[in-house]
Amino acid sequence: MAARVVARVTSQPPTLGAGRLVCVDGPAGSGKTTLAAALADLVPDAQVVHCDEMLQGWRGLPGLAESVERLVTPMVSGGAGAWRRWDWAADDWAEWHSVAPGGLLVLEGVGSWSPAIAPAVGCLAWVEADSDLRLARGMARDGEAMRPQWLQWRLDEDELFARLGTRGRADVVVTTDE
Repeated sequence: MAARVVARVTSQPPTLGAGRLVCVDGPAGSGKTTLAAALADLVPDAQVVHCDEMLQGWRGLPGLAESVERLVTPMVSGGAGAWRRWDWAADDWAEWHSVAPGGLLVLEGVGSWSPAIAPAVGCLAWVEADSDLRLARGMARDGEAMRPQWLQWRLDEDELFARLGTRGRADVVVTTDE
């Protein structure tokens, strides 16, 4: 599937100056990080930004689109982008990261795509899996103590995806049910 995404984005004209943008979006626990890693393996100069590092905590999903737009906007004209990391342990914003122009930028995470950056997206890959499987993956990764956060997060992402119609705008749909 990663090869299909790479073929799709490279068949499109560059949108970030000389570079290209892939958004790997979909609900938590669906396998977005795995697809993003496969894309990076196929494209040696790919830069992957995990959007969960750009969220202001568990309730930060509404502000993510603005952070992503701030990163992408200067890159459209060939400049460097920048994003600020959220330190989950300290519950506060941390250091800034620069993203060099050119090559392939992969934005991975729930809410990585939004209408504000749609003209710059060469390929929107939607990754999905059965709801129970996604929750089980999340509990295996984060621990049972995080269940309340996951349950609220699922409501938040459902609202976001319904409002934006993200899945319906996808160029590629990947299902990772096991």
